[in-house]
Amino acid sequence: MDIHQLKVFISVYKNKSFSKAAKEVFLTQPTVSEHIKILEEDLGCKLFDRIGKTVIPTKEAEILYGYAVDIANKIDNLKDTVQRIKSKPAGNLLVGASSIPGTYILPRLISSFKNTYPNISVQVDISDSKQVIENLVSGKFLIGIVGTIINNSKIDYVPFMNDELVIISPNFIHETDIEPEKILKFPFIIREEGSGTRKEMENLLNELGIDTHDLQIVCTLSSTDAVKQAVKSGLGISILSIHAVKDEINCNNLKILKIKDFEMKRYFYIAYHRKRTLPFIYKLFQEFLKEKSFSL
Repeated sequence: MDIHQLKVFISVYKNKSFSKAAKEVFLTQPTVSEHIKILEEDLGCKLFDRIGKTVIPTKEAEILYGYAVDIANKIDNLKDTVQRIKSKPAGNLLVGASSIPGTYILPRLISSFKNTYPNISVQVDISDSKQVIENLVSGKFLIGIVGTIINNSKIDYVPFMNDELVIISPNFIHETDIEPEKILKFPFIIREEGSGTRKEMENLLNELGIDTHDLQIVCTLSSTDAVKQAVKSGLGISILSIHAVKDEINCNNLKILKIKDFEMKRYFYIAYHRKRTLPFIYKLFQEFLKEKSFSL
């Protein structure tokens, strides 16, 4: 029995799937199956029952899981202790990020981070804010960057960057400054449920006395780029982060409609599980984000 087998076992147990575990630990499914087989032979017991495509942990697996997680954490902490004494921190970071910070902000910050820590590689997994938080809770990520607070007692949030949401419209719309209720007269394109941009938009519109159920929603899209393309084509107006539309505004491909006497401000947040200890290189990245981000 070795740590690699235990980590494969932990992944299969959490995912209830050999194929999902294979993707998570970057192995082939036959290799994952072989690791579990060797572990079962070492322990002299069956760890998983396969019923069709369903993988069900046995009672022995339930007992082993607690020990395996504890052993894996202790080994990770040992690696972290060794990492601290190295003059050149090295390793791999996996960061979960919602679409706006993951696409338009983190690449610049990571480039600067790599100049300081060239031996640390960063992988960014982009999804919506809700999914990022779910992955933090499940243990897939240790750190996440999101555009809204998803209430969860297990997650802490640290604001690290200002953002502004703006109304974007096709160029053929001539208005520039509008009263809040005028939004209801335009066809509207909205992000999907779970999007931080959508959640913050709903909160800000509520401040203006506008119920999002009253919007003339013509389309719901799951990516920022899709929303921008829909607005460019004249399908309607939408609300997005200024960071996502700077290039289109500068090139006159889109225009901004301003609400009179109202600015739609929000924060981006560093999110992490309050009961998880961040390894050393993750702490370096977290501190780097907090130090650099408000200067952007």
